[in-house]
Amino acid sequence: MATNDAQFDRWGPRRTTRAPNADPRFDVPVRGVEVGPEARCAHYHGPRDIIAIRFPCCDAFYPCFACHEETTDHESQRWPIDRFHTPAVVCGMCQAVLTIQQYLDAEHTCPSCGAVFNPGCARHHDRYFEAR
Repeated sequence: MATNDAQFDRWGPRRTTRAPNADPRFDVPVRGVEVGPEARCAHYHGPRDIIAIRFPCCDAFYPCFACHEETTDHESQRWPIDRFHTPAVVCGMCQAVLTIQQYLDAEHTCPSCGAVFNPGCARHHDRYFEAR
């Protein structure tokens, strides 16, 4: 029988490249509470709540800080300014992964697909990113 971290195919066992508990609908490891197909969660589920942010402490994407708090056993870390070039925000509509700087400069719109992000998220940027 296969273990949780291995899959079998016609060539035998192969290791998965997905993080444990990752949502298979996304190309990046998205975790959280009741995560929907466009990265909405139990805490933020309005029509424009369609992003997930990678946390540098655990290298996984979460739709919000509350999802991180509820599903991890460690304190969250913020992205330092000198790492804003890091791909760390995923658009739940098109799956594009944006750098932090691209996300902050995007004026609440995905530069890849034009989906509108929730402008209210800016009120919480201090939980994810160091102040510029």
